[in-house]
Amino acid sequence: MSFEITGTLVKKYETETKGESFRVRDFVIKANDGGQYDNFVKFQTTQDRTSIIDDLNEGDEIKVHFDLRGRQWQDKYFTNLNAWRVEAMAAGSAPTPSAANSDTPGNFPSASDEPMVEADDDLPF
Repeated sequence: MSFEITGTLVKKYETETKGESFRVRDFVIKANDGGQYDNFVKFQTTQDRTSIIDDLNEGDEIKVHFDLRGRQWQDKYFTNLNAWRVEAMAAGSAPTPSAANSDTPGNFPSASDEPMVEADDDLPF
């Protein structure tokens, strides 16, 4: 199962080595889900994917692609959100209405954009 979520990077943890060669790194985002309360979500990266957040800074808007994983150990159950790709969201990726190109389809002129018509034309209608 693959999922994605957008949010603000809140915390990057250092890479940890478990055992001889297994590497793991966690990070937390504040999800942009529009809820009444802040929704903090912790993700895990492993092995060669521990570097996918190296170029990101806390406070950056990001999109996280992840898998939901669960396992059982000694009659206990664990759930991990394994991130496999993280994308930085482009600042200002959506154009503001004032910066929109007037030649784009669906961008209709307003009444203030209409040319002024002189009252001294010769047409009877």
